[in-house]
Amino acid sequence: MILKNVIFALIITSLAGLATGLGSLLAFFAKRTNTKMLSFALGFSAGVMIYVSFVELFNQAKTDLIAKTSPISGSWITVLSFFGGIIFIGLIDKLVPDFENPHEIHRAEEMTEKGLADKFRKLYRLGFFTAIAIAIHNFPEGLATFMSAMNNTKLGIAIGIAIAIHNIPEGIAVSIPIYYATGSKRKAFIYSFLSGLAEPVGGLIGFLILSQFYNDMVCGIVLAAVAGIMVFISLDELLPAAREYGHHHLAAYGLIAGMAVMAVSLLLLI
Repeated sequence: MILKNVIFALIITSLAGLATGLGSLLAFFAKRTNTKMLSFALGFSAGVMIYVSFVELFNQAKTDLIAKTSPISGSWITVLSFFGGIIFIGLIDKLVPDFENPHEIHRAEEMTEKGLADKFRKLYRLGFFTAIAIAIHNFPEGLATFMSAMNNTKLGIAIGIAIAIHNIPEGIAVSIPIYYATGSKRKAFIYSFLSGLAEPVGGLIGFLILSQFYNDMVCGIVLAAVAGIMVFISLDELLPAAREYGHHHLAAYGLIAGMAVMAVSLLLLI
C-alpha cells in the first residue's frame, strides 16, 4: 500500500513539475500571452492552495498532533510547524537571485523583442548554476505536492493541478531567456522541461529522508509545514504574478473560484 502511494505521489508531482514544458510551448507558439487567462489561472491556483492549507492540511495536522500529545502541545506544535514551513521556503526564496529566479514575469511576445537578447546573453554560460538555483527553489514545492498526495489521493490531485497551473508561467520565464542565450527553441524547451524535474526529485528525496523516521507525529508536523509552504507560495509568488499580468480583478475572481471549487471538492469527499 505504501509503495502504491509513493508511486502515485511521484506521478502527480512529476506531472505538476513538468507543466513547465507546457509553458515553454505556449511561449513559442502563441503570438501574444493570454494575460487574462494567466491572471485568472494563477489566482485560481492560489485559491486552491490557501483553502486547502487552512481548511484541510492545518486542521488535519492539528488533529493528528493533539492525538499524539495534548490539546495545548499539539496546537503549539502545529502553529510552529506551519510558520516553520513559511520560514523554510522564505529562506530558500532568498537564496535565488532575481536574475535566476524562474518566477520572474515574462511574456510570449518577448520572443520578438530583440532588445532582450543582450540582457540574457550570459544565461547559457550560467546554465549550470541557474539549474541549481531552480532546483533549490522548486524543492519545497515538490515536497508539498508529494507529501499531500501521499496523505490523501484526491487532495494530492487537487494540489498537483494547482502547482501545475503555477508552473506554466514559470516555463515561459525559463524558456525565454535561454532562447535568447542560445537562439534555439529546442534547447530552450529542453531546459524549461527539465527544470520541472526538480519538483519530483525534491519530493522523492524529501520523502526518502523523512521515511527513515516517519510516524504519525512527523506526519502532522510535515502537513502543517506543507500548509505554510503553500500559503507562502500563494502570497509571495502566485498572487503578485497574477497582478503583474495586469488583471488584478480577474486574479481575485480566480482566487475565490479556486477556494469555491476546493470547498465543494472537499465536501464531496465526506
